[in-house]
Amino acid sequence: MQHPPDARRRALCTTLAAWPLLAALPVARAQPPWPAKPIRMLIPSAGGSGPDILCRVFTERLGQALKQPVIVDNRPGANGVLAVGEAVRAPGDGHTLLFASSSFTVINQALQPKLPYHVLTDLVPIAQIASGGIHLVVSTRLPVHNLKELIALAKANPGKYDCATWGIGSTGHLALELIKGEAGIDLRHVPYKTVSQIYQDLQGDRIQIAFVDATSSLAQIRGGRIRAIAVSGSRRMPAPPDLPTLAEQGIPFSTDAWYGVFAPKGTPAAIVEVLHREILATLTAPELQERFLQLNLANMPLKTPAQFAQTVAEDFHTWRSIAQRHNIRLE
Repeated sequence: MQHPPDARRRALCTTLAAWPLLAALPVARAQPPWPAKPIRMLIPSAGGSGPDILCRVFTERLGQALKQPVIVDNRPGANGVLAVGEAVRAPGDGHTLLFASSSFTVINQALQPKLPYHVLTDLVPIAQIASGGIHLVVSTRLPVHNLKELIALAKANPGKYDCATWGIGSTGHLALELIKGEAGIDLRHVPYKTVSQIYQDLQGDRIQIAFVDATSSLAQIRGGRIRAIAVSGSRRMPAPPDLPTLAEQGIPFSTDAWYGVFAPKGTPAAIVEVLHREILATLTAPELQERFLQLNLANMPLKTPAQFAQTVAEDFHTWRSIAQRHNIRLE
């Protein structure tokens, strides 16, 4: 049927007028299946460390849920910059993730504003895995059993003793500098690449004082190879249950350390949601509760990605304030 010329012109004008709106509509594309291959979990800590042990516990079950292996890729060194930097540069397709502590993310960022990335904008928080303190330990040859005795010994011997941590800008480093400022003592900071090296030197009496994670240190403490005298954070850890916090011993340091899973910027929200759901399912699995207690972890923080992102942002500002207040700088 032929349309009158005026009707054809009106139809053509209507189509042309609508074209910009049609062109602006999103084009539906089929999303590739995910995960389509093994997932790489970057971790700034060395194999056998507390973070590594925890990471492997939950990634094994996560891989079963996602029906693809989750391969732990240890990249220690440079206080986390190597691993975090690699995660930031990875494609945001859900096949590269980062398992890292507050030391290697917000604290490092607070002390190094010129890093080639920023954890608040270049990483997507997925799930907070654990929260708590770290252990202040000493050689069994050092005649101290609590923080008061350590402070007295350091005051009587200014500059004589060293304190090891797992890196410049780590949680242990900031805790050490805070204690030095609050107590007015002189302890030299000695950064190590791995916590296992710290244990070797503590037992060999090459170092007398150290901050270490609260997971890998348990076997050393229970075996009598090192002595724990305090734990940082807002509360005591499950083990040793009688170990008092720094705050209980007069040093106002109650900020908790944590571990978390992150994805590169640009990772689709749908993938983040699936990962979050499966990670929380792992953290709350009854068969893993006893294992988490063995790792000195209790009361897992079951936060949404948005809640974890808020924790990351707040802790970044908290640690930056602590560093500025106590004039803590990278060496």
